[in-house]
Amino acid sequence: MSVAEMRMLRWMCGNMRRDKVRNEDIRIKIGVASIEEKMRENRLRWFGHVRRRPTDAPVRRVERIKLGQVKRAHGRPKKTWMEVIRQDIEAKGLSEGILLERNEWRKLIHVPDLA
Repeated sequence: MSVAEMRMLRWMCGNMRRDKVRNEDIRIKIGVASIEEKMRENRLRWFGHVRRRPTDAPVRRVERIKLGQVKRAHGRPKKTWMEVIRQDIEAKGLSEGILLERNEWRKLIHVPDLA
């Protein structure tokens, strides 16, 4: 994902890889944050929205689905949405306790642009 992003950012600047301009310099010049960080922010924002809903809401019913009887393909198991969310929470150094305070949660997960 980040490779494609950097190709587009270089193209926007008119640079090529052989110009040997550092990724950080290009990012600062354009004033954008990493797409991976923005994706993490969006996932955590949605997670906060889902967790603040009542437990009987349709969006929360998914949490109660048992995956034990689902037959999976060969190879490495696919990551579940909750596994990805747990990794995102660890990467940001957050706890789920602050989740119910919407404004505080939004401040903690926000990724500012570099402008």
